[in-house]
Amino acid sequence: MVPIFSGRQVHVSGLTDTEEERIKEAAAYIAQRNLLASEEGIMASKQSAVSKQSAVSKQSAVSKQSTVSKQSTVSKQSAVSKQSAVSKQSASTLHQEEAFEKKSRKVAIREKAEHLSLTKTLEETEAFHRKLNEDHLLHAPEFVIKPRSHTVWEKENVKLHCSVSGWPEPRLTWYKNQVPINVHANPGKYIIESRYGMHTLEINACDFEDTAQYRASAMNVKGELSAYASVVVKRYKGEFDETRFHAGVSTLPLSFAVTPYGYASKFEIHFDDKFDVSFGREGETMSLGCRVVITPEIKHFQPEIQWYRNGAPVSPSKWVQTHWSGDRATLTFSHLNKEDEGLYTIRVRMGDYYEQYSAYVFVRDADAEIEGAPASPLDVVSLDANKDYIIISWKQPAVDGGSPILGYFIDKCEVGTDSWSQCNDTPVKFARFPVTGLIEGRSYIFRVRAVNKNGIGLPSRVSEPVAALDPAEKARLKKCVLFTFPCFSEGIVPGPPTDLSVTEATRSYVVLSWKPPRQRGHEGILYFVEKCDAGTENWQRVNTELPVKSPRFALFDLAEGKSYRFRVRCSNSAGVGEPSEATEVTVVGDKLDIPKPPGKIIPSRNTDTSVIVSWEESKDAKELVGYYIESSVVGSGKWEPCNNNPVKGSRFTCHGLATGQSYIFRVRAVNAAGLSEYSQDSEAIEVKAAIAAPSPPCDITCLESFRDSMVLGWKQPDKTGGAEITGYYVNYREVIDGVPGRWREANIKAVSDEAYKISNLKENMVYQFQVAAMNIAGLGVPSAVSECFKCEEWTIAVPGPPHNVKYSEVRKTSLVLQWKPPVHSGRTPVTGYFVDLKEANAKDDQWRGLNKAAIKNTYLRVRGCLQEGVSYVLRVRAINQAGVGKPSDLAGPVVAETRPGTKEVVVNVDDDGVISLNFECDQMTPNSQFNWSKDYIPTEDSPRLDIESKGNKTKMTFKDLGMEDLGIYSCDVTDTDGIGSSYLIDEEELKRLLALSQEHKFPTVPVKSELAVEILEKGQVRFWMQAEKLSANTKVTYIFNDKEIFEGPKYKMHIDRNTGIIEMFMEKLQDEDEGTYTFQLQDGKATGHSTLVLIGDVYKKLQKEAEFQRQEWIRKQGPHFAEYLSWEVTGECNVLLKCKVANIKKETHIVWYKDEREISVDEKHDFKDGICTLLITEFSKKDAGIYEVILKDDRGKDKSRLKLVDEAFKELMTEVCKTIALSATDLKIQSTAEGIRLYSFVTYYVDDLKVNWSHNGTPIKYTDRVKSGVTGEQIWLQINEPTPNDKGKYIMELFDGKTGHQKMVDLSGQETPILADRARVVGGLPDVVTIQEGKALNLTCIVWGDPTPEVSWLKNEKPLVPDDHCSVKFEAGKTAYFTINGVSTADSGKYGLVVKNKYGSEISDFTISVFIPEEEARKATEQSQKGNKKSK
Repeated sequence: MVPIFSGRQVHVSGLTDTEEERIKEAAAYIAQRNLLASEEGIMASKQSAVSKQSAVSKQSAVSKQSTVSKQSTVSKQSAVSKQSAVSKQSASTLHQEEAFEKKSRKVAIREKAEHLSLTKTLEETEAFHRKLNEDHLLHAPEFVIKPRSHTVWEKENVKLHCSVSGWPEPRLTWYKNQVPINVHANPGKYIIESRYGMHTLEINACDFEDTAQYRASAMNVKGELSAYASVVVKRYKGEFDETRFHAGVSTLPLSFAVTPYGYASKFEIHFDDKFDVSFGREGETMSLGCRVVITPEIKHFQPEIQWYRNGAPVSPSKWVQTHWSGDRATLTFSHLNKEDEGLYTIRVRMGDYYEQYSAYVFVRDADAEIEGAPASPLDVVSLDANKDYIIISWKQPAVDGGSPILGYFIDKCEVGTDSWSQCNDTPVKFARFPVTGLIEGRSYIFRVRAVNKNGIGLPSRVSEPVAALDPAEKARLKKCVLFTFPCFSEGIVPGPPTDLSVTEATRSYVVLSWKPPRQRGHEGILYFVEKCDAGTENWQRVNTELPVKSPRFALFDLAEGKSYRFRVRCSNSAGVGEPSEATEVTVVGDKLDIPKPPGKIIPSRNTDTSVIVSWEESKDAKELVGYYIESSVVGSGKWEPCNNNPVKGSRFTCHGLATGQSYIFRVRAVNAAGLSEYSQDSEAIEVKAAIAAPSPPCDITCLESFRDSMVLGWKQPDKTGGAEITGYYVNYREVIDGVPGRWREANIKAVSDEAYKISNLKENMVYQFQVAAMNIAGLGVPSAVSECFKCEEWTIAVPGPPHNVKYSEVRKTSLVLQWKPPVHSGRTPVTGYFVDLKEANAKDDQWRGLNKAAIKNTYLRVRGCLQEGVSYVLRVRAINQAGVGKPSDLAGPVVAETRPGTKEVVVNVDDDGVISLNFECDQMTPNSQFNWSKDYIPTEDSPRLDIESKGNKTKMTFKDLGMEDLGIYSCDVTDTDGIGSSYLIDEEELKRLLALSQEHKFPTVPVKSELAVEILEKGQVRFWMQAEKLSANTKVTYIFNDKEIFEGPKYKMHIDRNTGIIEMFMEKLQDEDEGTYTFQLQDGKATGHSTLVLIGDVYKKLQKEAEFQRQEWIRKQGPHFAEYLSWEVTGECNVLLKCKVANIKKETHIVWYKDEREISVDEKHDFKDGICTLLITEFSKKDAGIYEVILKDDRGKDKSRLKLVDEAFKELMTEVCKTIALSATDLKIQSTAEGIRLYSFVTYYVDDLKVNWSHNGTPIKYTDRVKSGVTGEQIWLQINEPTPNDKGKYIMELFDGKTGHQKMVDLSGQETPILADRARVVGGLPDVVTIQEGKALNLTCIVWGDPTPEVSWLKNEKPLVPDDHCSVKFEAGKTAYFTINGVSTADSGKYGLVVKNKYGSEISDFTISVFIPEEEARKATEQSQKGNKKSK
């Protein structure tokens, strides 16, 4: 028996392992059907009974052959045409008849027995299948008998049994610890058998490695089901291997209750690092995962991990993969599609225990390739498949691209190819479409694209492969065997089909369905469909050229709105049968109506990022696919989809919303006919966490006690439940001898304060109390039972403890502490409070007070005593005239730190001048609220303030800020650890805010530069101003002398809104333009202006400058001077006259003049650099005068004059002298014959340069010994015959007329050895020597010098040449000798000794007078006579 098809009215896909097998299955079906059809044609001819039996016996022999040979025979015969096969088969039959006549009786009996045996086997198989599928419907797998767990000894065999039902017959797979068992990997270890629904797994020679969890997984097209059993293999040692199980349990006896997972009797399964609500986009990858913690941990036993989407198991495919690493489970989407959107659940099963966790995955549409094109459809599936067509259905997308979807295009692709072809020429609106033009037996995949007026959107995900085969034919032929029955009918004309009906009708097509005729013979039949207009009998055949092979048919090209009737005829080789009964009148159009919109959209709070939306389902909706939900921020007008895969039901959680933002929602229904209209918009809802009942209050204390009543106080709950606490309820009970009584209600009406007086108590009775808080969500859990308090009269005079102490505005160096006054004030009123502080871990003796004097306020800003990062606790004590009372409960511990993200209250003044205080908190919890206060007193009911809170932001607006609003404004955030901030408004801040408000109410356009005027190049006048910012709506009005002026020939206006510059241009200023100019600005409410007054001398000066600039522009049209003539003193101390010229050409000439006389210039100017120069060397007084240079060519001329006379000349000479002075070299020393010379060189010398010398700071007085002068470029000071007094510092000062320039040299100390080592005569020579003639003259003198000086002698200033008469000698470099032998009168004269070395020279003069004695006497007599005569 060869099964050809599986399934019934719906094509069953997924039963074969691969697509290749599915294709082979389709090909086998076609070949088998053709073979049977040909055999039926042969049997229609005349045959004898013997030939029929012979055929049966041969067919029986064929059935014993392998499946491969059968398929080979089938495929070969299918290639032959029908007529050829008939003729060949007829010849074969005659030959078989002749052969049969020659057979023995024994052979005939054996063949008949074999036929009967085969027939019996066939009947048993058919009976079994009928039992499996009695109702002829598809059934999911179901275990009739589940496998049972076993505990065995080593080396024994164990067999696991199970029985499973379902249709199609499920395929069963065995797993060991979630790993499929491969019998080929361990030959002989495992034996797997399946027979008539009973499945067995036999494990041979068990060892400890076989201890595991085994799973039997049954699967068919309706789903998958698993059953589990455990095998525990025991050892003969009497204990388990400690390495295989938990450490430390091996000491337990074997009688301990052992589960298949070890010694544990219960497993705890926890999820860590869980995946949250996720958002992806089509085409992206995404991974969901979490860590699984199982307690106790059993090695070698792995849990069963199963993923679900919307309650359906997720199987691995090319789109999604699962992974289990041993402690972490992941689900990975390789290519997200909108079909993947849904609620994902991971279920972890360990034995009989399991846990699961769920989160939603949202898949957004991919970006459209064409802007405004619709999104892709989804869930493309095959609803019906046969030989003639395949009906494809899909779901419409949630996003239409901004314009309605006009329809859909369906594309098909044959499996194994990449060629896509469009199935419909015009878009179809109905979400179902029969695809025709298919090749029988081949498999196809499909996709759908939506189209609107903007274009075609992206294609959907491709469908699963679908074969173009007839499921009914497959189901019938699946039960056939490859033999012919012993008796066949002759050729019979088929009867009429039955149960003809219209199964689907749309405006595009109509689908007919019927059942094959009972009278049909054994030959294949074809169908012809006929139609006629309603009310007529004019039947027309629809498919004349292409007969229908399947009992279903889709008709196209029908007139929409027209009525038709249909009927069907059967046909085979014997002829065309009678028609079926006609259908009822069918109107061509969509039978399925678009659903009505849902109603009563109700959003409700869920979390701080999600909202639960519920609605009333659409009424009378047929074939409803689901609902699309959209959200919109209030006031935005922009709608966004909350889901891209339609959801069923009437409730959906919309995630990914902004906390604190208000949203509205709408819903629309969808079925195959289309999307409904939108529902009405829901009411707006603010996104924040759902309201819950508050947590219990804490720290119940007795604030005051009387004889028959007590006052209790407590702290408000840590968690308010997301809503304001509306009140508290107090319960109390008596405690007698330590035994508490029953609880009683103390108050019927809720109390709003954290304190309450309980009356009608018994004196001296002990009581316990508990308090419960309430909000709009309901009454919370009561607090823990308080301590026991005795009801008795308090007689203490001091006040009780303050209560409700709390801290806020925590910073690293400060915080604010608040409290409420004590209920019991003592005998006298409370006059103040003391605040104490200590570190949280400090002892009680380390409390320190924060205020020396009592404060009257019920708050205190603690600052200056906190250390960053240290934890503190605080308390408050009240004081009255009797003293200080008990301290309050502790506030804290609180760490002095400024938390990251801490923000302060910010003041803001808007464009309308409204003043507000704003605060933002990023650390809010879902239940947090903002509480504003002034001077730490709540401002909820203040008529002067408006408070608005939204999300994590709050704003307090002043209606009319005034003196009565001075104070500290603070904002605290509930359900946080002291988060808050404050802002002080004092008189100075009040004035600033009011001034800023006034500025915003009556705004001005800020001006960056006031109105100014400037003269442009051509003499044009530019009026301009610059504003800080100019919008597109800014208007500018130009005013002159209180009259508006407009753009025209005289005025040109321009506005640059990017830079804020406003300009007005005038070509020329005339006398009538004198006056006041104003620019007025208007930008919305803001105004501004700037004024410029041009009157009197100011205007005349401006007018003159404008005219000058205009003339300058005219001048510059020809050759002109860009820079006029000027002078410059060069480094060589020359004077350079220069000017810069422009707009010149080759023909331009330049001529120089001095005192109106042309100066001949050797060089010709080339004007390459535009600079013209005239060099005057060694400038002096003779060069004074008026210099002029003229440029001229055919375009005009220009001239420039430079006066170098009087003061201008003096200024130039001063600069020349300064340059000469700066060129002076350092002072040098030169030895001369007369002494030493100090000198310096300059470039050249002029008389205007004054030279002054000083010695040791004193001006030198010039004498014959010390002289000053200039020789050429040398300026010198001559010191003749220097002495030690000439040592010291010498300064030469060159004065240029304004500034002195000095050069200095030092002639003292070792640095100046000239005076010390200079050659000189130390002594020994007289000034005058008188000697008698004939005598010998010997003179000796001492000289000095280093180096040793040279010695020479002079006579009458001429060199003396020594001889025998006069001899000289110089010994030891110190002593000089002068000798004259026998002097005579010729030797009389002036003599000199000259000593000289490198440091200088010196001459020592002396005179020799030679006398004769007689002559002396005579001279004496004559002298006396002359004297006597004079006396007479």
